[in-house]
Amino acid sequence: MSKTRQKIIIDTDCGSDDAMAIAMALNDEDHEILMISTVTGNVRLHQATLNALTTLKVTDSYYPNVYEGAEEMLVRDWIGAQDVHGNDGLGDLDLVDCSLKPNEGNAIENMLEALKDNEEGTVDIITLGPLTNIALAIRLDPDAMNRARRIVMMGSAGLGKGNVTPVAEFNIWQDPESCKIVLESGIREKVFVGWDACLDEAMLNSEEIDEIRNSSELGRFCIDSNMILIRMNEDRFGEQCLDMADPAAMAAALCPECIEECDEYYCEVDISKGPSYGALLVDSYRFSGKKPNAYIVSKLKPDIFKQYVFKTLKVR
Repeated sequence: MSKTRQKIIIDTDCGSDDAMAIAMALNDEDHEILMISTVTGNVRLHQATLNALTTLKVTDSYYPNVYEGAEEMLVRDWIGAQDVHGNDGLGDLDLVDCSLKPNEGNAIENMLEALKDNEEGTVDIITLGPLTNIALAIRLDPDAMNRARRIVMMGSAGLGKGNVTPVAEFNIWQDPESCKIVLESGIREKVFVGWDACLDEAMLNSEEIDEIRNSSELGRFCIDSNMILIRMNEDRFGEQCLDMADPAAMAAALCPECIEECDEYYCEVDISKGPSYGALLVDSYRFSGKKPNAYIVSKLKPDIFKQYVFKTLKVR
């Protein structure tokens, strides 16, 4: 008897590391992507959609529906991450394939329908970008969103340092007001995979980068689209390496055996417009005395994580 696959919804602002994470999910035989929703973040909405469709084409596994969601953040103006992912989000290497088209309809409405069409507690939501779509869906139909089993988010600095300010990580910082709505929602399990989870030994080194790149067309796509980030890391970390934030979140969601450090904390997001705007404040020492409201994944087991990346990118 065939094993029942865990159903997931992926919400993405599809830049180059999102593309790698989506390819991993497409090649994971234990999970089924019900749909992909796109959101403005690394790049504008339409570009994120083109990038998600390009990833489906290059991976050539199966083709879940892709719907466009929110074009603007709830409050703040869009800033983007062109310095990390390129103007097109995929390294400006003319990789974008426009032969596929998104599905008709709005991502948020279709996400709610997917949750209502499946048994309660059977669908996971995995977010790889700002939480705008998720916040809007919660505001529109909180009962439907509460049917999700859990939401796993690439977001926050975890227990470490920020990557866009000293304390803030890009996805949360780009739309912290949406993060506040998610934190205050009734979704039963909320998991943030921090940027710290993909650092140190969890980063790809130069040999591993070359191994993935030389493995296949998909491997070349995943590495070449990330070359701007790899070059940035040579200045930031002093060596050629790749911090895989969205693949880390995807692995934490789909392969929990790779998680080394995860605990539940009381968290809130700073929306005060001061120097820590956009930071997820984690009460790691339990100062507040408040009941924990989210899990923080702050460290992965490097060997198991990389094995999963290599397996799902069909490198080894």
